[in-house]
Amino acid sequence: MKLRKVTAASAAVLALAVTATACGGSDDGKDTGSSGGDKKITIGIKFDQPGLGQKTPDGYAGFDVDVATYVAKELGYSEDQIEWKESKSADRETMLQRGDVDFIAATYSITPERQEKVDFAGPYLLAHQDVLIRADDESIKSAEDLNSKNLCSVTGSTSAQNVKDKLAPKAQLQEYPTYSACLSGLQNKAIDALTTDDSILAGYAAQSQFKGKFKLAGLKMTNENYGIGVKKGSDLKTKINEALEAMVADGSWQKAVDANLGPANYENEPAPKIGDIKS
Repeated sequence: MKLRKVTAASAAVLALAVTATACGGSDDGKDTGSSGGDKKITIGIKFDQPGLGQKTPDGYAGFDVDVATYVAKELGYSEDQIEWKESKSADRETMLQRGDVDFIAATYSITPERQEKVDFAGPYLLAHQDVLIRADDESIKSAEDLNSKNLCSVTGSTSAQNVKDKLAPKAQLQEYPTYSACLSGLQNKAIDALTTDDSILAGYAAQSQFKGKFKLAGLKMTNENYGIGVKKGSDLKTKINEALEAMVADGSWQKAVDANLGPANYENEPAPKIGDIKS
């Protein structure tokens, strides 16, 4: 009897080990092959950008999230097979190079410097650097008008550097650690305008607590082509481009723009030509 008990226990352990090995699928726990089963896809997004990529008590929301979810569906993944990972701006290239994520959709502007390190599908949105101002402010009609204003952007951002270098070098630029801090300053009139990409500004302005308080000036000071980042040489680039083309063609792209950025009266550019990478 004792021998039979030991043998049965050993068999159970062996069966458990075999099952665990079979469920693994790959060394990193992901299976990006055929549909069905326990496969997962890992996608990088921003967690702190309302209207674009935000982690909320109810899950994840925003235009980038909607785009990424649509792409994942076209690749054969359901929503519950998506693992979301926060992709901060400074970490994006490293995350792709290490294989921490399969792709990144996180207000990821396509630039020559980034193209040396990663590949991009898209572009899927053309944004512009703009300014957010109080709803009753009629004094800012051009970038030149900013030279006499107190302007806010986030410390170390491209937008802040653009202001210093060319857009409004005489502006009184204050660099805050977060966009939320800039918004507070804008609301209490400590600053006159907040500057970054218009898509990001629209997302913040669309929040319920700011409804009707702010507006976009519509200056379109730069062009920012958002792409979906993939590891250099990945065959996902072609597949994602096909998914983006389908999203534009069936109207889902415009619905996602309207749902996430429309409340701030964001006037989006038409969908860019997918595969026409410009930096």
